[in-house]
Amino acid sequence: MHYMRRDWQLYCLLLIPLSFTLVFKYAPLSGLLIAFQDYNIIKGFWASEWVGFEVFRELFSKPAFAQALRNTLLLNILDLLFSFTAPIMLALLLNEIKGNVFKRVNQTLLYLPHFLSWVIIGALAYQLLGLGSGMLNNLIEQMGGTRIPFLQEDNHWLFSYILIGVWQSMGWGTIIYLAAISAVNPELYEAATVDGAGRWRKMWHITLPCIRPTIVTLLILNLGHIMGGSFERVYALQNMATTEYTTIIPILVYRWGLESGDYSSATALGLFQAVIGLILVVLADRMAKRLGEDGIL
Repeated sequence: MHYMRRDWQLYCLLLIPLSFTLVFKYAPLSGLLIAFQDYNIIKGFWASEWVGFEVFRELFSKPAFAQALRNTLLLNILDLLFSFTAPIMLALLLNEIKGNVFKRVNQTLLYLPHFLSWVIIGALAYQLLGLGSGMLNNLIEQMGGTRIPFLQEDNHWLFSYILIGVWQSMGWGTIIYLAAISAVNPELYEAATVDGAGRWRKMWHITLPCIRPTIVTLLILNLGHIMGGSFERVYALQNMATTEYTTIIPILVYRWGLESGDYSSATALGLFQAVIGLILVVLADRMAKRLGEDGIL
């Protein structure tokens, strides 16, 4: 009570984000009851028939679920390999640039894609990579090559999906790593210079070990999204010609819940996704702590 009387203005300000979290994050959790009901939108939560785990048994037996699970894991693991490591390498390279003007211009250009919506990025991707009139394919054809179906064939679409994701996210991801690098003690670099270490040695033996806690923390957080995926990203880049990898869990939730009205299956799938993500975060955190890192929990 002493602190509340002294800092009541701060507590009043805290009510705004707290109310937002309660209303939009915790209150909707009551809707998870739908996953255990034969939900009828007319009857509502309390009058719909309770069926227990029957919805989950039906969910796991559907072929679309197996395909969505495979695609979600595939896309997110590839994203983890490339989109997670690209900002680290970019931050290391930017840190080595000595010209401040050149460095700031590059940082600004690399950050800009983060502020574009996936609808805009998807439209740009089809203008640049489209098979019929894409600018890149027009250039390839003028140089005597054969048009490449970057977004109209499944394997090419997968490659383009990962590459576009790296381009969109790597600039923004470098902000955290550059902030961590700025906290490294300059005396370590000076001592390494005296010992004859070059730039690569300093990067490998000083910079990377010093930012390792940041890398581990972000890796744990990213593992929590490995069962999720970006609905907007897939939805903006999908088309009728590429259906092998575009069915992921968020897309399936959208199709079952909003397009087909199968609210029970959509809710059960979303709950399954969230529980697996939580388990992965906890396991990754415990593994990090066993390896000597702080973790996040």
